[in-house]
Amino acid sequence: MVQTKLRIAIQKSGRLYEDSVKLLSECGIDLRNVKDRLKTESDDFPLEVFFLRDDDIPQYVEDGVADIGIVGENVMYEKGRKVTVVEKLGFGKCRLSVAIPRNQQYEGAQSLHGKRIATSYPNLVKKFLADNNAVAEIHEISGSVEIAPGIGLADVVADLVSSGSTLFMNGLKEVETILQSQAVLIKNDKFNGEQLALLNKLLFRIQAVKKAKRNKYVLLNAPNDKLNEIISLLPGMKSPTVLPLAESGWSSVHSVLSEDEFWERIEALKNAGAQGILVVPIQKMIV
Repeated sequence: MVQTKLRIAIQKSGRLYEDSVKLLSECGIDLRNVKDRLKTESDDFPLEVFFLRDDDIPQYVEDGVADIGIVGENVMYEKGRKVTVVEKLGFGKCRLSVAIPRNQQYEGAQSLHGKRIATSYPNLVKKFLADNNAVAEIHEISGSVEIAPGIGLADVVADLVSSGSTLFMNGLKEVETILQSQAVLIKNDKFNGEQLALLNKLLFRIQAVKKAKRNKYVLLNAPNDKLNEIISLLPGMKSPTVLPLAESGWSSVHSVLSEDEFWERIEALKNAGAQGILVVPIQKMIV
């Protein structure tokens, strides 16, 4: 009997490749011989991996050549394929933004009316212009978009931005965000029951890895007369674990803190009398 496998498409090179392979590894899925390969399989999970150009991934998933794929939201929305977002993955974060020469003023999307816009994302830019009742001339460029105003090809650019340093070096400033983007796991609508069961297993692992990255395991020593106050600052997954120490009058408190509130809580714990605070990264978190 042939074993059912999930087929996943990931970027063969570029900004999402390493994080995609790392995520699969953290999910206990090691890929063999990935270097310079277009296809490989995992020995420890029924998964076949295709390494593709990021622009092609939505179509491969829509057509059912791949069951699932990891791709940036910017590419997914630009291509407009019939795929479903299963999970936002939290890496590859960037934004598609409008940028203009630094010596110019920007007074909203209407400022773009009649301008020449250079971009690698013409469909997203057209939608943005239509939503704002602006008409502009779009020049589609596959790379080095930020150079277009400097060589007279365009007045404005719409490009992916992470830090903004590339725009700055080319005399541009970011003035408006069209789309916030990150890597997402997408699927087609051709799943059978066995494939769906495998996808749910993979999602279980992915979500455990994501939760672990958003949380820290905290161990601390607390004087018993301050224990209630310290416990109130540590919600944990249900409630903190409290163990007596060998030294009379002291307890060891174990809990989990969210990355979002970590530093505020640690400061409050220290002020409440906690000592010997240890912070440990979590590999997986199952709740």
